[in-house]
Amino acid sequence: MGTVALALTDGMMPFELTVAYEVFGSAPPSVPGPWYELVVCGSGAARVGRFTLEPDAGLDRIRHADTVIVPAWADVDVAPPADLIGAVRAAHEAGARVASLCTGAFVLAAAGILDQRRATTHWAHTGVLAERYPQVKVDADVLYVDNGSVLTSAGKAAALDLCLHLVRLDHGSSTANAVARRLVVPPHREGGQAQFVATPVPTRPDHPLAGLLAWVVERLDEPLTVEDLARRARMSSRQLTRQFRSATGTTPLQWLLTQRIHRAQELLETTDDSVDAVAEATGMGTATTLRRHFNRAVGVPPDTYRRTFRIRSGPDQGV
Repeated sequence: MGTVALALTDGMMPFELTVAYEVFGSAPPSVPGPWYELVVCGSGAARVGRFTLEPDAGLDRIRHADTVIVPAWADVDVAPPADLIGAVRAAHEAGARVASLCTGAFVLAAAGILDQRRATTHWAHTGVLAERYPQVKVDADVLYVDNGSVLTSAGKAAALDLCLHLVRLDHGSSTANAVARRLVVPPHREGGQAQFVATPVPTRPDHPLAGLLAWVVERLDEPLTVEDLARRARMSSRQLTRQFRSATGTTPLQWLLTQRIHRAQELLETTDDSVDAVAEATGMGTATTLRRHFNRAVGVPPDTYRRTFRIRSGPDQGV
């Protein structure tokens, strides 16, 4: 357990930083024995969102910590400071456990410690991370990745999932559960961040597929085929596939399945329709087919998704 060093520098995001501070900064009253020694480390006062924070120690203190937490980096198009990258790399080389929260993965990647390792970050930035650091095995679907000495979390609230995971590793499940109860959150969430990804229809008004994509979205309850789409677009199936890969990065059938899943998510959130009815409305045919594709794409079954994201109406909205 020992010392947890929380990296602090200009350009970090306050939510993830304070999540780590809340989890590791104080033990819940029911936990016996020693807790972590939390040290906020930075080269000086840092501007974090609209707050100015003072560190407890310099960045060089990081290399002497048992665990290093790197919070989210606000602008992934801006290179992290060289002294932060160097301190994180030195801590890893000295044997520290290093964990990034959300886009803090870009700091770890810049330090070279994600090379040949599986890692994740906020779903909106997984593509950028994979493109900029091709040696990193980016997993866009999970809430966090544990490589033993190197851990990464997905975006925002997934930072809390990873912090609770670290507590669970160090203190056991009962202690992690106690921390979760204090924070009024579940100690473990099902599924990955795929269930939170909102993917709009990827098109431009002047693109050859612009009219087709809108036409398909209005007919998701129909048993459409690639030939149906090609006929509507007045293209050959081969031409259609090329255009789809260029516009969406995937095949026509995979794109169609993704749109069906998104429609199913919307219906599960906003209606009381049975899973069978949702399957029919989204062109899946049967509840069995919907459950199979939904679980594979989203990471949880339709019923679990509905319980998590159900949009309530009426006066009793605070439950």
